[in-house]
Amino acid sequence: VEVPLRALADATGETTHVSVLSGNTLYKLMAFESPKHSIRVVIDIEKFPLHATASGLCALAFGAEDLVDVATRNLKSFTPTTIADAGALRSTIDDIRSTGLGKAEGSFEADVCSLAAPVFDQTGAFAGAVSAASVATRFTPELERLIKTHLITASREITHNWGGTVPANIETAWANAEARTQELESAQ
Repeated sequence: VEVPLRALADATGETTHVSVLSGNTLYKLMAFESPKHSIRVVIDIEKFPLHATASGLCALAFGAEDLVDVATRNLKSFTPTTIADAGALRSTIDDIRSTGLGKAEGSFEADVCSLAAPVFDQTGAFAGAVSAASVATRFTPELERLIKTHLITASREITHNWGGTVPANIETAWANAEARTQELESAQ
């Protein structure tokens, strides 16, 4: 976990972390702060809210269905943009399933944007997430593309290190999302 996580921090210049799912709780396993910027995100929590963080949203999209029920019973607002409605949460989960990546913009901490990719174990089950968190003022479309590219690589490496394989539907979602991004860029 350490090598791909550090490589992700070095490539993106942002804080990275890996979380692991145990029961219905997503715990921080490890984090790295990139020394590239003097202002950076500090991961100072041990448990990630399922509905308010990119890692948590990955757990909802790719983990066991009962996690969604747990999350909808605990829709605590952390910021004005925290998802606080079960319907909106389900819609967000559907979007994440279609791209293979979780995204949270100011929903846990107002000035933080994060992206996450799922990580799978040897049984093919969702085991956790790898994420990069950026200060919102730095979160440009270019940085978002860079993070996505390196998140996918980190997810594959960590999944492999944990004895797993990224499911074909996730690989397809990543490829389709990349194709849509390239189409949008070509149209501009």
